[in-house]
Amino acid sequence: MQTLEFVVPATKTIRHLYPESEDYQRMPEVFATGFMVGLLEWSAILALRPYLEDGEGSVGTRVDISHTAPTPPGAKLIVTACCTKIEDNYIEWDVEARDEDGDVAASGRHGRHIIDIERFLHRVDAKTKRLVGRDVAAAQPA
Repeated sequence: MQTLEFVVPATKTIRHLYPESEDYQRMPEVFATGFMVGLLEWSAILALRPYLEDGEGSVGTRVDISHTAPTPPGAKLIVTACCTKIEDNYIEWDVEARDEDGDVAASGRHGRHIIDIERFLHRVDAKTKRLVGRDVAAAQPA
């Protein structure tokens, strides 16, 4: 099991998720569900990291999350990821975020696939060339 503590900054509220959206700008100043999903993924990434070989990474491929309580900026969340399934290159996690009062702010299941980073980047580059018409491989850090 992996535990991660995170203090919610003002820059991770709903209004910052899509600043170009007028609807988002009218939302309350609480931790955005989109950022919550990323935080829950982060705990699984950290838990998986020691088991990856050189050249491997992981990408999120499943998210089934309930965001059940608001978290204001400045509040701390304690996030856990517990591995529940390993099937070939697919790993699944039960994830949860609790606030300092012990209230569950979010919980659910998250799945990640282990990837060969170089091969994955070549696939992304090919797709970018097809859909956007530009070469991104040259822009990748060495």
